[in-house]
Amino acid sequence: MDIKDGQSAPTSKKPIYSRFSQQELPAWKPILTPGWVIATFSVIGIVFIPIGLVSLFSSESVVEAVLRYDDSCLPPSHAQNAVAYIQSDTTNKTCITKWTVDHKMEAPIYIYYQLDNYYQNHRRYVKSRNDKQLWNKAADGDTRNCFPEDNIKDTNQPIVPCGLIAWSLFNDTYRFLTNNKDLTVNKKNIAWGSDRRSKFGSNVYPKNFQRGDLIGGAKLNESIPLNEQEDLIVWMRTAALPTFRKLYGKIETDLEVDDKIEIVIENNYNTYEFGGKKRLVLSTTTMIGGKNPFLGTAYLLVGGLSLLCAIGFIFLYVIKPRPLGDPSYLSWNRNPGNIK
Repeated sequence: MDIKDGQSAPTSKKPIYSRFSQQELPAWKPILTPGWVIATFSVIGIVFIPIGLVSLFSSESVVEAVLRYDDSCLPPSHAQNAVAYIQSDTTNKTCITKWTVDHKMEAPIYIYYQLDNYYQNHRRYVKSRNDKQLWNKAADGDTRNCFPEDNIKDTNQPIVPCGLIAWSLFNDTYRFLTNNKDLTVNKKNIAWGSDRRSKFGSNVYPKNFQRGDLIGGAKLNESIPLNEQEDLIVWMRTAALPTFRKLYGKIETDLEVDDKIEIVIENNYNTYEFGGKKRLVLSTTTMIGGKNPFLGTAYLLVGGLSLLCAIGFIFLYVIKPRPLGDPSYLSWNRNPGNIK
């Protein structure tokens, strides 16, 4: 066909040839013979089952005590109006509970507080902070993303640390006594070292914190830099699920069986308004951490299923064997230059 003057030649829609687009690059293409499949499932089972048993036994050796106190620490006279009770500055929120040690707990004994139905993963809540302000003193006026806890309304002075996460800092406290003697709770090194070193500044100090119209949770000592306020650092690492635990401290003495522990709780934190629950958790640890039966169970389940599959394939291969095809008819074997 002649092309008239001023008209361009029609373009072809045929793609440019390349070995990549035509899937002709060198590749390892294994042939899954019955022997390979049976061996693979057997190895997975032989490896996973011992790991699962070790993990499960290790988890079972953890001694853990969980004490719910949001309901027991609520006086009967305020049971119908718990929110007014917890928000009042005049009510006595001290609660004393007794606990008897059922199993010996070897030091260190980790103390956690557990909150239920608390959505720290809410998008607006997670974003309500300013990392530059937490790290650099020169940026203490940078309160972007922190509304409504960004500035003092009357003076327009910045709040340090700003945002809803810091504002809602957990403020229940725990005290432990045995034989009328205090058990020392060590609150040092409860936060991640990387957070202390690289997220919270050593020259950044709290300023105008909890001085707004709405008072949230705990207050901060304005003479201590943020990288030493470990309760705050622990709280600022937001949880992914609505039920979570955060480390409160450590007891560094052993607790023997039948020891009588008196726990003095300051029930300050408001979870009644949104139907939340509060628990105090004391737990020992092992080489794999705290109590977590899921990990060992998962290993056992995968290992057991793999062994069952291996046994099943062995029976099929023995009882009803099938001849293997000739690998030379495979497309990549017909062009061996593509295999490296």
